[in-house]
Amino acid sequence: MERLEADLVIIGAGVIGLAAGRAAAMKGRDVIILEAEDAIATHTSSRNSEVIHAGLYYATGSHKADFCVRGRRALYAYLDAHGVTYKNCGKLVVAHAEEAGGLGAIMARAEANGVENLELISGDAAREIEPALSPDITAAIRSPVSGIFDSHGYFLALQGELEDHGGMIAFGTPVRSGTLLEDGVELVTGGETPTVIRARTVINAAGHNAIAIAKSIEGPHTGALPVPRFVKGSYFSVLGKTPFSRLIYPMPDSASLGLHLTVDLSGRGRLGPDAEWLPEGAGPPFDYQVDPARAARFYASVRRYWPGLPDGALAPDYAGVRPKIVGEGEPSGDFTFITVDTRLINLIGMESPGLTSSLAIADHVAGLLE
Repeated sequence: MERLEADLVIIGAGVIGLAAGRAAAMKGRDVIILEAEDAIATHTSSRNSEVIHAGLYYATGSHKADFCVRGRRALYAYLDAHGVTYKNCGKLVVAHAEEAGGLGAIMARAEANGVENLELISGDAAREIEPALSPDITAAIRSPVSGIFDSHGYFLALQGELEDHGGMIAFGTPVRSGTLLEDGVELVTGGETPTVIRARTVINAAGHNAIAIAKSIEGPHTGALPVPRFVKGSYFSVLGKTPFSRLIYPMPDSASLGLHLTVDLSGRGRLGPDAEWLPEGAGPPFDYQVDPARAARFYASVRRYWPGLPDGALAPDYAGVRPKIVGEGEPSGDFTFITVDTRLINLIGMESPGLTSSLAIADHVAGLLE
């Protein structure tokens, strides 16, 4: 078996692994990213709504609240600087009469989180800018800083900067096990060329596999690891023209932000994700097929705010799986960092708004490295 010495090894070439690798390489670290798949960002990073989140929903003082707001500001600047396409289209969070009281709580939390330029508007005002909204919508929050973007273009820009600063990605290289050493971490990888890598620092950014990989590395951190749980979210595309120009979100629930409507950069409407809790003990690889029968719930839910959604307008599109650290019905978990000084940094529960937050998460990890 081949043996290698390394400075900084990152496990996982999703958006957070790429962003952390870029940040570390730009600070002079010698970075190797180990990726089990044969391409970057093939799971959670690319199987989502491609929304740039404002930071409305997350508990004030949490990592999610802080990193989403800081990350969103940094992301817009990054997209501008690197010529990555985006659309600052804005968002409406809409409510019926029985839900309207909840908008005030969302508004207060969002303002405490530092979200800019929010406006609480009436249902009539919401319909003035989005006439296809239901007449039963009585109030809405208008968020002008929300948007959508070309996430794949962003991933490629991160990869390019990583490599421009001497970093590299080893594809087809799954991590099998590891051991915490006094001066670093020893990893055993699989793939075509099984290798033992002795690294000064390891960042575990393996997404769905992060908890399993953390458990496979012998050390004192294993007792602090949560139970992994997963929620599958399916998306349906809207056939034909979509009569909205903004993101339309219903009131959120404990597992997701509801069956929201996005209009992508090509003008195509998309609905989702829903929230299907996978059985306890489930884990990757996941079945990403979308069950066409789930469309019935989409029609019923979406017509509460878009009554004109035609029969036969929805087609199964794609699905993603969100890594959770809480069970069904429990309050949303936070981004979690389980570390052993600067030798091992485990990034756990990196779900939404991880894409929006990725540059801020990378900055936080860079601070942990110091």
